[in-house]
Amino acid sequence: MPPWSSGITFKDLEALTVLLGRPPRGPFEVVVSDDQGGPVVIRNAPLLDDGTPMPTRYWLVGRRARLAIDRLEAAGGVNAAEAAVDPEQLEEAHRRYAAERDAAVPPGWDGPRPSGGVGGTKRGVKCLHAHYAWFLAGGDDPVGRWVSGQLARG
Repeated sequence: MPPWSSGITFKDLEALTVLLGRPPRGPFEVVVSDDQGGPVVIRNAPLLDDGTPMPTRYWLVGRRARLAIDRLEAAGGVNAAEAAVDPEQLEEAHRRYAAERDAAVPPGWDGPRPSGGVGGTKRGVKCLHAHYAWFLAGGDDPVGRWVSGQLARG
């Protein structure tokens, strides 16, 4: 296992490698698991192993959840979410997300930094997966709440 993986179990690393189709490229931790203990949401470090900025702090990796969001996006969900959510609440969510991620950048880091808010975007809705991941992990995300409501409707 990579040196940054001290808190990660081999089972987590193996499961994430299968879900991604490749080994992870940076530190992460599983923050939401399914009923069988498999990863659904991971929290990424703000920098990959090579120092590349990683704007996506919360990543939806669970297959069932990803497929459900894929279908919602294919049905126009990104535009529908953006129309349904208060723009000021969304802008504030982007700020909170970025602040949490940026606070995890190592002190003294002088290389490139991640930018944007949820999913790396500065405004609006780019990716329902990222919003829903943060919501599942306990983030106050109005788009994630909207997604949850849409999924509950079936």
